[in-house]
Amino acid sequence: MDEIKQIGQNIRKFRTKKGFSQLDLAVACDFEESSIGRLENGNTNPTIKTLLKISKALEIKLTDLVRVK
Repeated sequence: MDEIKQIGQNIRKFRTKKGFSQLDLAVACDFEESSIGRLENGNTNPTIKTLLKISKALEIKLTDLVRVK
């Protein structure tokens, strides 16, 4: 599996586990809602800064977010 798609799946998994909608996460990170969808679908390559914002908003370690199989 493509690493970017795996990271997107991780974002979705932790977001739903937290009970956040895409809009909730977008607001917490100061992103557009559509950006979260693109990230979760693996359609965009996130920067480290973006991943740090997401991990902080989801209260998880960055390493958990970027773990690929």
